Amino acid sequence: MTCQLTLCENHSVTASPEKHPADDELWLTDREQLAWRALITMWTRLQAQLAREMAAESDLSMADFSVLVALTDSCGGKTRAFSLAEALQWEKSRLSHQLGRMEKRGLIERTECAEDGRGQLIGVTPAGQSAIEAAAPAHVAAVRRMFFDGLTDAQVGAVTEIAKVALARIDGTTVIPGLREICTEAAGNLPADPPADAQSQVASSEVDDARV
Repeated sequence: MTCQLTLCENHSVTASPEKHPADDELWLTDREQLAWRALITMWTRLQAQLAREMAAESDLSMADFSVLVALTDSCGGKTRAFSLAEALQWEKSRLSHQLGRMEKRGLIERTECAEDGRGQLIGVTPAGQSAIEAAAPAHVAAVRRMFFDGLTDAQVGAVTEIAKVALARIDGTTVIPGLREICTEAAGNLPADPPADAQSQVASSEVDDARV
């Protein structure tokens, strides 16, 4: 007995089941569907492959890496828990569990912010800094290999512009987290420690390149 697969009609909830002029604004066109499905498929597969390579090349998960990137984006490597949750777009419970695991491994530390009673400060430990600096080069190489190396300069610019248009329509802001000129006030304007030597400057630049 054989099992034969046959092509079926598109029953997607985003595709119009029948073509009616009145439905043009309700359903995605074929062109829009292709663009949307391509975007979702690309992002899903890219994230999955980056996670697999992160696990193979380092002692960090992508969740660990995301937290460490968000923290090293902030002034002095510290930020408030609610600001971290907002930056990552995570629910409070998810962030709490993740921070608990990372704290046990010595990657981050939590301290009470007694000055204004606004909750905990989350900070990167030396071990966490070393971990992200070790993981960053392979991660950057993977991002370049799977994404940027296949794009022209014009296409890279188009990706940025498309993202900004979408971000503005989502919540009215086009701020891109992680850029050098952005320094969150959530850490209470804590000053960043200057690099101790040239080696630490190189490591810092590698982490900056990994902010994806």
